Amino acid sequence: MQNVDVAGTSADAVADAVRAVVVADTTAGTAEGTIADTLAARVSRTVRDIPDFPTSGVLFKDITPVLSDAALLREVIVAMAGPHTAAGITHVVGIESRGFLFGVPIALELGCAFVPARKPGKLPYQTVRESYALEYRDDMLEMHQDALGRGARVLVVDDVLATGGTASAATRLVSQLGGSVTAIAVLIELGFLNGRRALGNLPVHSLITY
Repeated sequence: MQNVDVAGTSADAVADAVRAVVVADTTAGTAEGTIADTLAARVSRTVRDIPDFPTSGVLFKDITPVLSDAALLREVIVAMAGPHTAAGITHVVGIESRGFLFGVPIALELGCAFVPARKPGKLPYQTVRESYALEYRDDMLEMHQDALGRGARVLVVDDVLATGGTASAATRLVSQLGGSVTAIAVLIELGFLNGRRALGNLPVHSLITY
């Protein structure tokens, strides 16, 4: 990544410089392919694999090392929010639970509201519900029935796109509440599971793909 000289500059100028460098870092390439030290490459090296978790046969992508690196995490948030800055997003829906970790700061970056999509029984007010199938179990998501207004433009955020079941359930919840999903943003996409098929024509933005 490029160095940024911040001496004598305002906090806003520093933030703008970081955003510019992150954009350059995530799109830079050479004739031989993407350069080795892009943001995506650094995140990929930082994520660690945990075999047979939470059940046998599942290779779990552990993002906690990314969360432990403040500078890297800041770059990730800026990069994940970047494609959506001009999309008129009114709400970010974060999927329980790791989607909250990225959804809230992305909402702050975009200057919009945050809405949690939670497991059954976790939300205190009246809810709407959608069921879905994961690669290793079935589950459900709920949102408060007043979480979105008619015409809401929603970015759905999670840490990983696997089979697409969870993200698809979140998009259906948004539709129930009168909103429209503009895109899905994830840190990691497990491309071999073909999760995009469950999402139809919705744009999917992933920082890294396995």
